[in-house]
Amino acid sequence: MKKILSLIAVLAVALTLSSCNCFKKMAKDPAAIQVSCTPEVLTLNNGKIVADITASIPAGYFNKKAALKVTPVLFFEGGAVAGETLLLQGEKIASNGMVVKSKEAMSITRRVEFDYQPAMDACALKLLVEVKCKSGKCKEFTLINANNGAILSQNQLAILATNGNAAYTLKNECGLQVAVGLNTLQKDIDFAVAMAPEANNYRNVTTSVVTADLVYKINSSKLAKKATATDEVAALKASVESNLQNDRASQTVYVNGYASPDGPEKFNDKLSSKRSQSGLEAVQELLKDTGLNIDAAAYGEDWDGFKAAVAASNIQDKDLILQVLSMYSSAAEREKEIKNLASVFGALKTEVLPQLRRAQIVNSIDLTGKTDAEMVALINAGNASELNLEELLHIAEVQPAVAEVALKAAVNKYGDARAYNNLAIVLAKQGDYAGALKALDSAAKAGSKSEELNNNYALVYLAMGETDKAAEYAKGANAEVKALAAAAKGEYNAAVNGLEGYNAAIAQVQQGNLAAAKKSIEADQSAKADYLRAVIAAKEGNVTAAKAALQSAIAKDASLAKKAAKDVNLAALR
Repeated sequence: MKKILSLIAVLAVALTLSSCNCFKKMAKDPAAIQVSCTPEVLTLNNGKIVADITASIPAGYFNKKAALKVTPVLFFEGGAVAGETLLLQGEKIASNGMVVKSKEAMSITRRVEFDYQPAMDACALKLLVEVKCKSGKCKEFTLINANNGAILSQNQLAILATNGNAAYTLKNECGLQVAVGLNTLQKDIDFAVAMAPEANNYRNVTTSVVTADLVYKINSSKLAKKATATDEVAALKASVESNLQNDRASQTVYVNGYASPDGPEKFNDKLSSKRSQSGLEAVQELLKDTGLNIDAAAYGEDWDGFKAAVAASNIQDKDLILQVLSMYSSAAEREKEIKNLASVFGALKTEVLPQLRRAQIVNSIDLTGKTDAEMVALINAGNASELNLEELLHIAEVQPAVAEVALKAAVNKYGDARAYNNLAIVLAKQGDYAGALKALDSAAKAGSKSEELNNNYALVYLAMGETDKAAEYAKGANAEVKALAAAAKGEYNAAVNGLEGYNAAIAQVQQGNLAAAKKSIEADQSAKADYLRAVIAAKEGNVTAAKAALQSAIAKDASLAKKAAKDVNLAALR
């Protein structure tokens, strides 16, 4: 530890002049007692500010009748927080303090710990010293100015008794500074950037299919007039005509010819081809006013249709039939074995096979959805309710400017767990961690048990400084979240290999690996990355580069000017 002051040496010289006789002998060796603080620049870690203060007292130095009260106090703008007072007393003092034996050397280390407050970003750790000596002016513990050893005047003692702002200022002036500034880089870790959205099912082009069957008699390719007069065919025609009026729809109509698998395979191949042609002619007549080009194809024996029809039927032995189908790859073998099942073949002939003698009309419709610009326009006009759930989830992902409005519309209208999870990310990036946590709770209530939700819970709790709660979720989280949990506890060596980009650079700066930190953010041109470049340059002693990086950061985010004014890492720029 670096020697930063000789506390009692300062006191001894001044107090001797003030007739505090206990310190007269101690003044002869003004550098004997050494006091140091680790770290000299305080560091924020896991919501705490911790420092170790050490005093070394040589043998034969401390007066047997002398007593000192030393209180560590963290002073910051608008406030002060006191640590535990240490009472040091000579061997002839009857009290409950720490006895400093006159013939023994002592090294005393005391840890001080303060709960972090944002106002502490600019702070100083100081020691308030009270002295007592049976002979002289300090028969009771008296606060002295620890910088020069002066005993307070009556006027100053009166000010001290008020406990007001003036008393706070006086104590600050009397305190001996042992550490200055607070390194708050840990607070700059971006937990929200690691939060993961849940995926949406949005497709700009969706495909739907409408079908209708034109049914033939056995072994025939001649289509009866009534074959096109069914409700199914009428519905398909209506679908085609409706989509012609929709400029977002494109459609393809084709006719597939099939034969039932109960005859010779070659015969059925020819039969399905003839049915596709006669079916095509019928459909062309049916849709002649649409202007559509219609294609036709033949598929021979319809074994897929046969399996589907059997599975959907009420035939008692349908499972046996399906088992037979799975045993043979040859169509001829399958047909032979099924015909051998005399007990069921009669049901197949009446219930299943007739519906497979067909030409199937297929209308495949591609519907193109709204463009991103159209969705944004609807949201900006207050008409987000005109978008469906998947559209809202999609536009929130690709257009951050409208993400919050889109996701709030999604949760209000649909109560969707994915929307709640993704809204939590938007709120966390705004710094609204309480709102983010509430959104995650709503996602859980809506039934989400996703990996993304678990990870996001951990990250929001980390951002809120609740590392114990975060740890429960971090157990099942991905590597990046676990690394961030380590960084939040100051375990930068464990964290750095699991991080990348800006967060890796934060950990590397805290490790003192400035070269690696610069490389981690070399492609990042954000305001926060520029600010971190300024910190790195300042630590390297390159004030010119630090000023340039800070100016760039403030040009991108003016709020960083206020941060820089208090940042101990940029003290060299001030």
